[in-house]
Amino acid sequence: MAPADKDIERPLGQAVRPARRAWPRFRAGQVAAVTAALCVVAFSGAIALRERPFRNPAAIVVSTPQAEAQAIAPDISAAPVEPAAVPDGPSIINVNPPDGSGKGVVIIRDPSEFGQNLRVAHLPDKALIEQSETGPLPVRAGDGRRPVDVYARPWSGARGARVAIVIGGLGLSQTGTQEAIAKLPGEITLAFAPQGNSIGRWMQEARRTGHEIIMQVPLEPFDFPNVNPGRNTLTVDATSEENLEHLHWALSRTTNYTGVMNYMGARFSADATAMGPFLAELGKRGLLYLDDGSTARSVAPELALKNRVPFAIGDTAIDTVRNRGEILKKLDELERTARAKGYAIGTGSAFEITVDAVASWAQEAKKRGIEIVPVSALTTDPERG
Repeated sequence: MAPADKDIERPLGQAVRPARRAWPRFRAGQVAAVTAALCVVAFSGAIALRERPFRNPAAIVVSTPQAEAQAIAPDISAAPVEPAAVPDGPSIINVNPPDGSGKGVVIIRDPSEFGQNLRVAHLPDKALIEQSETGPLPVRAGDGRRPVDVYARPWSGARGARVAIVIGGLGLSQTGTQEAIAKLPGEITLAFAPQGNSIGRWMQEARRTGHEIIMQVPLEPFDFPNVNPGRNTLTVDATSEENLEHLHWALSRTTNYTGVMNYMGARFSADATAMGPFLAELGKRGLLYLDDGSTARSVAPELALKNRVPFAIGDTAIDTVRNRGEILKKLDELERTARAKGYAIGTGSAFEITVDAVASWAQEAKKRGIEIVPVSALTTDPERG
């Protein structure tokens, strides 16, 4: 039959189908390689667009069945929790196995998923404890680890504007302490007063909720004893042995803290003879020192460098005037300082008005690109250069 006759017999609307084009064939190994590459690109893009940047490599405690069991009734004799290494950035593992089989599995790890394991953050590391007559004292571990490193809260490591806020006086008021721990974001550093009550219990609660903590140490102010920081104040006229005894008392009040800050101490901080043994002891024990910045005559920066003490100095006290509007102004001032020099440190007390203002401000500051970091992130550390 002629071609024209065949066209008449064809149903309406159906045209002649062109001959099929042969598609090139790919080997299974090539398909696997392309698929792996696409997965890498897709996951890398997703990670890059996340709100949380990669965290710094840090010693991160990991959960173990033994540690979880101890969390029910923690004590200072708890078994040490081993740190786990955290990668610098996204790592691609075992894309192509060495046997050449082409059956490799692509594993992409985002380090921002690592952080404090809140189930064990309140448990002390036994290797970082020295038993004393007054109680457990922080100490460097035999392998060189320091409390300032082990108990530090991880942060992103980004170079944007960073603000650390330290709220002190915890432990003095049970209600105030409970509200501060509950209301303040975990990024806020909490400072405990050694004269406080139930500090061990409050430390555990603070650590479970993600807070880095430090201890306040009462140092002699001018006009002492008319102006008295409290029990076991370190003074200029005391011997170095007496001051170390008082320091040990304060340090033994709880565990799991990264360092200490002064409570008052304008006179003591300006006396190199008094401050020398004090900072030498902190360096020996692997603790940081935060100077609240209340006196320009402090000799702490020079002595901290000499004694290998991670050191920071506060930029402003945020609640010298206990008024919400004034506190918010001080917090905005901290933000401007951080944008200008990269970081800023503010200190305050656990007053209800301060806690409420800081909690509100921190939430809004994050939206403006401010990273709230623990105080340990803003120290100058002579051992790290």
